[in-house]
Amino acid sequence: MGRTFAIGDIHGELTQLRDLLARMGPFDADDTLVFLGDYLDRGPQSAQVVSFIREELPKQGMRIITLRGNHEDAWLRVLDEGWDGFVLPPTNGCLACLRSFTGGRVPRANEHPASDREWEQLLTGSFFPDDVVQWMRDLPYWYEDEHAIYVHAGLPKIGRRFAHPSEVENRSALLWTRTMDFFEAYRGKTCIVGHTVTSLLPPDLSCYDRGNPEDLWAGEQVIAIDTGCGKGGFLTAIELPELFVWESRDPLRHQSRSPEVEPST
Repeated sequence: MGRTFAIGDIHGELTQLRDLLARMGPFDADDTLVFLGDYLDRGPQSAQVVSFIREELPKQGMRIITLRGNHEDAWLRVLDEGWDGFVLPPTNGCLACLRSFTGGRVPRANEHPASDREWEQLLTGSFFPDDVVQWMRDLPYWYEDEHAIYVHAGLPKIGRRFAHPSEVENRSALLWTRTMDFFEAYRGKTCIVGHTVTSLLPPDLSCYDRGNPEDLWAGEQVIAIDTGCGKGGFLTAIELPELFVWESRDPLRHQSRSPEVEPST
């Protein structure tokens, strides 16, 4: 039986992605990689991450599922209607994304564009190649297998219950929601998410390494795996059904398991 690996937010950090995959592999045709979105921005190699996932990684033979993240969703909004509020704050890392596609140098922390041309490219998203834009448009909002539901941010409520993603009409909610109610109160099939950095989640509600709030967060039926890659953190994956945790940081920690983290159907 094949393995499923859910991989958290990459944010332009190709080196960390390569390191993580090297520890997880080798892979075969029965294995599945589920990327939870946010391939772009902040890190220095957004363009290279996209190219690697689209062109190089499939040569290894495994099944690859690439979900949409809120950063891909935001760039599509920039392309379709403009969104200054997303591209202008330096903390969103959009300049680093632009320069990864145009060949400019890696920007310094909190650097603003150096030229009018870069401002124009940021405000319109015109630096993206057409094939990358189409790839972003085609990214699905969620995925489900026998182990879990996989979605970038979380599940919104319909009335008093949390919705299955197939029921959600406003699908952007699957990419942008960030409510403590979901992490604290969701009960149902295990849901694996990124988007919210784990250090922001209540450590006392996690059954995984409570002494280190920067680690993966595992609640009752939610497993959150955005451990800050692209923002000074590292990249995390969880392997199902074995529930091994894989990390791009210190190799001595790359394979661990919490017997309390059990998936629920």
